[in-house]
Amino acid sequence: MTDQPNPGRYAGTDRPDRWEELYQQGNTGWDLGGPAPAFVDLLAGPDAPAPGRMLVLGSGRGHDALLFAAHGFDVQGIDFAPSAVAAATAAAEARGLSERARFEQRDMFALPPSYREAFDYVLEHTCFAAIDPRLNEEYAALVPRLLRPGGLYLAIFFAHGRPGGPPYATTIEAVRRQFAPRLEILRLETAQHSVPARMGRELFAVMRQAPGPVNGPPEVQ
Repeated sequence: MTDQPNPGRYAGTDRPDRWEELYQQGNTGWDLGGPAPAFVDLLAGPDAPAPGRMLVLGSGRGHDALLFAAHGFDVQGIDFAPSAVAAATAAAEARGLSERARFEQRDMFALPPSYREAFDYVLEHTCFAAIDPRLNEEYAALVPRLLRPGGLYLAIFFAHGRPGGPPYATTIEAVRRQFAPRLEILRLETAQHSVPARMGRELFAVMRQAPGPVNGPPEVQ
């Protein structure tokens, strides 16, 4: 049984039910139809991370999650929208990856205690850009609580420079300000490889959890 999102925490397009409406309407411009090129490059390069347990926040139709599952990662994806979860689950089954990639409808800000320090990796692509900026600090505090000591946060942020949102823009400076107090930033740079429409507008980041115990309350919530 999955936790149901709480619409009261969100406004406008950030409402969980609104994301489902967008999937139903086919209005999913954030969906690339495949994995992010920066993640493809990472897994093909000399610094490819070793397989481990991964949580994908805002996993959508599962393109990035399935990329890592195909490389041997044990992947859990979560998303607000039931249609996205259903599409990702069907894609995993079609590719023979259902043993390595599972998807659930959940509110990432209301995860059960079992998620705390449960993952070697947390992955996100366009999730941070989708949430109301008023929740940015809460999001930045959430990620470390999900990671095991020494775990990695792999992220692609939107830096399109336009006002409003979603997708909401960020900058290298803002990302550093929000995450550096909580995680060690190993890489934070303009993505070298993006789809043409996003070239120069994406930030690629690799951050590491401290090797010792995670500070904070005993539950993820």
